[in-house]
Amino acid sequence: MSDLQISLLVIGVAIVAGVVAFNWVQERRFRKQADAAFQSPMDDALMQRSGSALRETAERVEPALHEPVFEAALSDAVGEAEPHLESAPEPRVAVAPTPPPAPVPETPPNVAPRPAGPKTVPYDELIEYRIRLGGENVPASVFSEALSHARTLGKPVRWLGLPVGATEWEDILPWRDARYQQMVITMQLSDRNGAVQEEQLSALCELLQSLAQANGLRIACDDVVDALERAQAVDRFCVDVDVLIGLNVVARGEGAVNLTRIVHEAESSGMVLGVDGVYQLLDSRGEPLYALCNHDAEPFSAEVVEGQATQGVTLQFDVPRVPDGLKVFDGMVAFGRKIANEIGGILVDDNLRPLTDAGIEKIRTQLMQIYERMEARGVPSGSRRALRLFS
Repeated sequence: MSDLQISLLVIGVAIVAGVVAFNWVQERRFRKQADAAFQSPMDDALMQRSGSALRETAERVEPALHEPVFEAALSDAVGEAEPHLESAPEPRVAVAPTPPPAPVPETPPNVAPRPAGPKTVPYDELIEYRIRLGGENVPASVFSEALSHARTLGKPVRWLGLPVGATEWEDILPWRDARYQQMVITMQLSDRNGAVQEEQLSALCELLQSLAQANGLRIACDDVVDALERAQAVDRFCVDVDVLIGLNVVARGEGAVNLTRIVHEAESSGMVLGVDGVYQLLDSRGEPLYALCNHDAEPFSAEVVEGQATQGVTLQFDVPRVPDGLKVFDGMVAFGRKIANEIGGILVDDNLRPLTDAGIEKIRTQLMQIYERMEARGVPSGSRRALRLFS
């Protein structure tokens, strides 16, 4: 091999080595750029589009729930304001340090403060199962059919939406001209008919998955297994404290009592006759404190004949639905005794045994224990949460 050939061979090897090195450097630079471009997603961290089997992203973290759910004492204000749908945070951008800015004068009192961000979703983690939807300019009308179908599922369902550009959540009403950017649909986990069932939760999630797929929305259904565990815990608690107290006013010995005078006393005490023929004493919200029922088959009517008689009447007190229950119970006992004195009757319990002061005090002690349990479990008697659970 001649010197010329050897030289050409060496030059060729050097050129090839240079090309390989250049390509390696370029590949490293492009890989760094690609890694930076495909870091954590910066859209709403809810979920993937509904068309891809509705799988949630790897970054999604479900709310941490602890068993038993009711062990922490939560007030209504804390328990009913839960985290809302949020977009992923903006990426941090490294910038060169800058000198400290000059002092900025305080904002004059007449300058309006910068608007606050969206308020938290009124989602009650203790007693609700949640489904979240996300989209852009979603009209309220798309929920019309789903909202109607949800009424057949057997448990209360709430529909909440955050209008575009707004900070206040509102009930979604399909007939309104409103457009939403975030939506939260919840199903109540328990009521007086018992705990929610798996098929009810699944049916609601499937209903909204179909709606999301048809309208290009993002969707995330909370974990069903966790919700069922919470539902059972809620229902056990409700069964333990769901008490209805009844006091009866009957005639002494055999005979009947004067119904006309009883009606007069009820109306004089501010009680209102309902369409069901039951007198009720209402609070400032229009919620019953206690009720007065006729023992006879005929309910009370707006027109009572003078001298009309009855076998007796019952005062009923729905323990978990009444705020300040001990005070209301005392008022009901006083009213029952007043009626008994007016008609010459006697106040008795459900077993027709005369109610003595000792018997009344025993009931008060039991009531106090129930109310302490309800407070400790975050469901104060007469609160909005209690009214929902005991409905």
